[in-house]
Amino acid sequence: MAELDTFPKLLVDRAERYAERPANREKEFGIWQSWTWSEVAREVELLACGLKAMGFQRGDKLGIIGDNRPRLYWSMAAAQSLGGVPVPTYQDAVAEEMQYVLEHAGVRFVVVENQEQVDKVLEVTDRCPQLEQIIYDEVRGMREYDRKRLSSYETVQERGRQLLARTPQLWREEIAQGSGSDDAIILYTSGTTGRPKGVVLTHDNVLITAVNSIEFEGLHKDEETLAYLPMAWVGDHIFSYAQAYVAGFCVSCPESASTVMTDLREIGPTYFFAPPAIFENLLTNVMIRIEDAAKLKQKLFRYFMDVAKRVGIRILDGEKVSFSDRLLYAIGDLCVYGPLKNTLGLSRVRLAYTAGEAIGPEIFDFYRSLGINVKQLLGQTEASVFITIQRDGAVRPDTVGPPAPGVEVRIEEDGEVMYRSPGVFKEYYKNPEATAETKTPDGWVHTGDAGFFDDEGHLRVIDRAKDVGKLNNGAMFAPKYIENKLKFFPYIKEAVAFGNGRDHTTVFINIDLEAVGNWAERNGIPYASYQELAARPEVSDMVLESIETVNRDLAADRHLAASQIKRFLILHKELDADDGELTRTRKVRRRIIADRYGVLIEALYSTRDVCHVDTEVTFEDGRKGKISADLKLRDTQTFQPAALAN
Repeated sequence: MAELDTFPKLLVDRAERYAERPANREKEFGIWQSWTWSEVAREVELLACGLKAMGFQRGDKLGIIGDNRPRLYWSMAAAQSLGGVPVPTYQDAVAEEMQYVLEHAGVRFVVVENQEQVDKVLEVTDRCPQLEQIIYDEVRGMREYDRKRLSSYETVQERGRQLLARTPQLWREEIAQGSGSDDAIILYTSGTTGRPKGVVLTHDNVLITAVNSIEFEGLHKDEETLAYLPMAWVGDHIFSYAQAYVAGFCVSCPESASTVMTDLREIGPTYFFAPPAIFENLLTNVMIRIEDAAKLKQKLFRYFMDVAKRVGIRILDGEKVSFSDRLLYAIGDLCVYGPLKNTLGLSRVRLAYTAGEAIGPEIFDFYRSLGINVKQLLGQTEASVFITIQRDGAVRPDTVGPPAPGVEVRIEEDGEVMYRSPGVFKEYYKNPEATAETKTPDGWVHTGDAGFFDDEGHLRVIDRAKDVGKLNNGAMFAPKYIENKLKFFPYIKEAVAFGNGRDHTTVFINIDLEAVGNWAERNGIPYASYQELAARPEVSDMVLESIETVNRDLAADRHLAASQIKRFLILHKELDADDGELTRTRKVRRRIIADRYGVLIEALYSTRDVCHVDTEVTFEDGRKGKISADLKLRDTQTFQPAALAN
């Protein structure tokens, strides 16, 4: 195979060139297990031939549901080997959400992780008449199930072994029929504004983008990375599958979602990706631990973090720094930064990315000041991730960098960012109208983001174009920018800002239950639930202080000074994807929140101090319930820009 234009062809090549090098690791029962590239190729071959024996045909769709597991990644390669298309689905999606994807994509076969996912798929099989077979990885709990539609992973591989005994070259013959223009995967969007759309990416889309990004960053076969983000998300597909196959590096899978931090420390990745929410949570945990530390340790931490804030980023970027500052930073690295990075599992990170939404500048600078090379990029599912990317030595918190290799970017008259690249998606599956709305005939794609290029050619994204609005006085209102500044504070988990077409800005706040709960325990404040804790006046005072700090920062920005927050409330429940308030990637669904909590929004723009609200909630088992609360609305202090200047 001279032309490695599909992932199965790459896998065969890697099995020959890197035969004994580790390709995958998985932690099970506290022990790391490894598979070499040659072993992975054999596993994929057996599964692919087993699927073939069961009737899987070229063009068929293979659903994939579960946490990050080597066998699920191998299922992708197995489907692609036969000319099929993997369709990963969010593992925490409720049955109805899964049903939409499985039915819309026309999935005939589905590979799932365990009994929980089997149950969800079985629940919707009557609405997915095309679904024929469910293949499960973990056998625990499956003994009493009807076997008509169910097969274990091992059973399918055994059928593959029997077929291979009769036709030893079958797998390679099937792979040879594939080409770069074939559909490689369908990834469904998060559905922020409506039903998710199936983004069809070809092998060329994904492979060329992976090659360009690897060459740009100098990635190689010795990298280590941890796959812990949803397999249905394009970021995980590029970083844990596509780039791994191209560069030949090892991808490790954690034991469970609850052990990710422990597993991260044990693996010590050199290459790391996390959306802003992950970096925010890590920082929150750091701040909680510092609050629990002895006074001397707290003083030491704050002193050396001030040093890092002053010179850490300059040292990382290779700028000139005085000998005394370098010495202080080195001492700080020995006493604070090094142990902290080790605790976070980021000691060996050579390159880290964040994307998905804007990260707060303070959070971004915090990590870079520790010497962690975190960079921002602008990405989309429709772009095979990469649109822009920051270059080493030219990393700033307020931009997402210049166009990525092979990508063209332009700004429309209305400020919308558009791009064209080899990674541009083929189409939205079964949705030609949406495809035509998003992609022009000559390949330019509407991002939906508003932004501009600065004098150095770096793209600065303001907000989602549809979310950027104006206050009644004509000043710009960028809600996500405000929300990100609020989420820097460890006690604030989520924020939703309002102001478009209004006289001023107001916000909903979700407190971080772990951080605030820890604070409450230290201060002897009793509570029995999120709702009780959120209603405590001491918590409201703490949030008020954070908001007024943000207002001071906004007052210093001539573009956003008018967007200072004048009123806020703390919601009585956490915003939840199961309630439709967030996407599965934790993006705010603004329209749904505005509809559901309209009475609270109107109360914030009145003179009322209290507002009653009844809210329907979805429990983990799918049952519906209702919670009621009387929420307190509070005013905040705002600041005059001129007064600050004086």
